[in-house]
Amino acid sequence: MVDTHFYEVNLKWDSLTKGTLSSPATPFKIEVATPAEFPNGMKEKWTPEHLYIAAVNSCLMSTFLLVADNSKFKFISFDSNAIGKIEKVDGKLMVTEIVLKPKLVIPSDQNETKARRVLEMSEKACAIANSITTKIISEPLIKINKIA
Repeated sequence: MVDTHFYEVNLKWDSLTKGTLSSPATPFKIEVATPAEFPNGMKEKWTPEHLYIAAVNSCLMSTFLLVADNSKFKFISFDSNAIGKIEKVDGKLMVTEIVLKPKLVIPSDQNETKARRVLEMSEKACAIANSITTKIISEPLIKINKIA
C-alpha cells in the first residue's frame, strides 16, 4: 500500500451562505451552509461542523472495517453516533470535543474483549482522528447476539 494519498474536494458558492461540495471521486454532491445558529445561517443543511464530526465518525467506521477484517473478527452490525461540542476558547470558536458512540453487535461465538480491542485499535489508527486536536471520547456499546 502506498503511504501517500490525495483527496480532492471542490466547493462552489451558490447563494447567500450556501454552497455545493463535489469531488472527482464521486458523482454525488453535498449542499452545505452556515449553521442556523449564526448570522444568515440556514436550517436543514449540512454544515462544516457536521462534516467535521462526520469525518471523524466515518473514519472510525472505515478503519474498524479494515481492522476487523485483518483480525478475522466477525460482527453482525456496526453503527455509530457522534456528537460534537463547540465552545469559545481564548475568544475563538472551536470543536473542543467529539463523543463517539459506536454500537457493535457480535455473534455469540465472538469474544467481547476482542471486540473492544478491535474498536480501540480502530480508534488509534483513524487518520482523521490522528490529524486533529479535538478531544475524542469513545463510549462503545457491544451487544452479543444470543441465538436461541
